[in-house]
Amino acid sequence: QVQLAESGGGSVQAGESLTVSCDPSGYTRRNLCVAWFRQGPGKEREGVAAIWPEVGATYYAGSVKGRFTISQDSNRNTVSLQMNSLKPEETAMYYCAAEYNQCGIPGPVWGLGRDNYKYWGRGTQVTVSS
Repeated sequence: QVQLAESGGGSVQAGESLTVSCDPSGYTRRNLCVAWFRQGPGKEREGVAAIWPEVGATYYAGSVKGRFTISQDSNRNTVSLQMNSLKPEETAMYYCAAEYNQCGIPGPVWGLGRDNYKYWGRGTQVTVSS
């Protein structure tokens, strides 16, 4: 059973940076893909970034490309999302999601599709003030 533990949320001012992390457990390192999603007040849950660690592939939503970076610490398996130049409209609950042995073809369509992931964390709140 894959379990995901998120950490690192908090409150920042617009333009500042924040990193959230996801610590997956209960799996072997092969055939895993991990993504970050977010859900703001009154909004749909949307994909932000995805990573296929085994092949080193990363994908981003257009709204965050160039500002956010998803990466995996190869020693600890932790998947982090570094977020720069944050905007107030990016205030949301950020969720880590993972799929294991059922990952689709690496790419933004599959990677940022919320229905493609079986395992979800409980979320970590990110608040950006203007």
